[in-house]
Amino acid sequence: QVQLVESGGGLVQPGASLRLSCAASGRTFSSYAMGWFRQAPGKEREFVAAISWNSIYTDYTGSVQGRFTISRDNAKNALYLQMDSLRPEDTAIYYCAVSTRVGPYAVKYLTNIDYWGLGTQVTVSS
Repeated sequence: QVQLVESGGGLVQPGASLRLSCAASGRTFSSYAMGWFRQAPGKEREFVAAISWNSIYTDYTGSVQGRFTISRDNAKNALYLQMDSLRPEDTAIYYCAVSTRVGPYAVKYLTNIDYWGLGTQVTVSS
């Protein structure tokens, strides 16, 4: 059974940092692009960051560019999201995602996602 389990969320003050992790089991994802999405209350789920299977290509939504860093460790079948300079508008449930489609940026699109994690809550508030 394939599972993606996120961890590392929490309640932090504006300007703080968090590092999210996603541990995959049941299947090796080292050949596929992976990414992070988020969903705030009352809003649609949105793309946050993507990384190609070999970590050569990364992409970010504009609002997190320069503050968030996506990375992966294929040996551990794991995905990470380093979040710095957090803002209240970053508050959301963050989801790990995998796309088995060809291409480093296929994982940016909701309709291309084949596997989702259960999510981890990130709350940024003073």
